[in-house]
Amino acid sequence: MARLLFGLGVAAVIFTIYAAADCAFFDRSRIRGLRRGWWIVIILFVPIIGALLWFIIGRGRAERLPGGRARTVAPDDDVDFLRRLNNDAAQDERIRRLEQELAELDSDASNDGADDADGTLGTERKRPDTPETPGEPGPSGRPNG
Repeated sequence: MARLLFGLGVAAVIFTIYAAADCAFFDRSRIRGLRRGWWIVIILFVPIIGALLWFIIGRGRAERLPGGRARTVAPDDDVDFLRRLNNDAAQDERIRRLEQELAELDSDASNDGADDADGTLGTERKRPDTPETPGEPGPSGRPNG
């Protein structure tokens, strides 16, 4: 019997400490009834009943809209979500058009390029990189060869 009472006492202390910490760190705008300081005093001086009162009365829920509706709505009813979908679709369409234009420019550039004497395009010519001519310096200042 003594072990049971000891266990219940430890549980009451843990519950009271948890309620006091929850009250201390809870969002100020959602606390109902009394101010935060008074809730902590009630929780500490009336241990189990004060903690129960805190969780039942003092700890407010998230903001509710008038009429008792909760703030969360389904995605198809959320105007901001639908607007983001429209923006995403428009952005995807712009990306698709730009990729198509780039593909057309690439095909035009490959058709317009003149062949050199060795049969390669001017941009694809290979220059001999020897120790005497290692290549042009790149952005780091070192030769690209």
